[in-house]
Amino acid sequence: MKILGIGNAIVDVLCKVSDDFLKQNSLIKSTMKLVDEAEFRKILSSLKIEETISGGSVANSVVGLSQLGNKVGFIGKVNDDELGRKYEEGLKKESVDYLYKKKSEPIPTGSCLILITPDSERTMCTFLGTAGKINDNDVKEKEIKNADIVFLEGYLWDEGEPKKAFDKAIMYSNKVAMSLSDLFCVERHKSHFLYLVKNKLDIIFANEQEILSLTGSKSFDDSIVFCKQTKKNIIITRGDKGAVSIKGDEIKECKAKTNLAIKDLTGAGDLFAAGYLHGLINNLSISECLSKGTDLSSKIIQKIGARI
Repeated sequence: MKILGIGNAIVDVLCKVSDDFLKQNSLIKSTMKLVDEAEFRKILSSLKIEETISGGSVANSVVGLSQLGNKVGFIGKVNDDELGRKYEEGLKKESVDYLYKKKSEPIPTGSCLILITPDSERTMCTFLGTAGKINDNDVKEKEIKNADIVFLEGYLWDEGEPKKAFDKAIMYSNKVAMSLSDLFCVERHKSHFLYLVKNKLDIIFANEQEILSLTGSKSFDDSIVFCKQTKKNIIITRGDKGAVSIKGDEIKECKAKTNLAIKDLTGAGDLFAAGYLHGLINNLSISECLSKGTDLSSKIIQKIGARI
């Protein structure tokens, strides 16, 4: 197997909202907030659902990799309920090897309410459900060792038990990639993430906000200095400023595509990572990896949802 993704198995529920709706519900645009089931249902109660789809950050990346013809797998915890069965079916339909054996759990399958404002930004309210209960017993050593790269998401650090799954994956992986996931996620776990970036990870994906927060830098140039010192492959997406890959003293840039009919930025980072990793496992140059990531992210933001 080329890439094994481990992340939160979340069913995405997409809705269009106004900026006022975010304010009324004390939500900060473009961030992810963890909510309980009651708050999730309260926010959803007045909204019209545009689409429901199997999601989760790393799962979106893994599906993108599968669509490009790569052999990939995914581990994420669902309940044996209607949403859990739909989740598994959704991944299998995309030729992803779903390696978690679902069973009846006391907590329902996780859901993420993706609120899309008129400027195409997305704000997420996530009820982790049973996804947040993934633990080291759900992650098998043999499956980790069988993958060329294990791809993790920073979101897994938002609950207690998943950190054990996270650590086990890192321990047995041949090579490990991670997405920093979200600005608030970075701010909550900055010391842990800094340790991982410096000592445990091989490939790191972040957007500009996340890398500035992680490094405590006042400017993007300052954060580049930090990235060079780590000697890791750190890839930073910068919206309309394009993307940058840093590996030691080697720095490559790729411009963003222009004249796009942007509808929804939900899967931009996830699909960028898919394109970049596709390039790596198929021995493309760093410039070609950046270009493939940019191509996929440009496609996904011109449609609703995080699946091409």
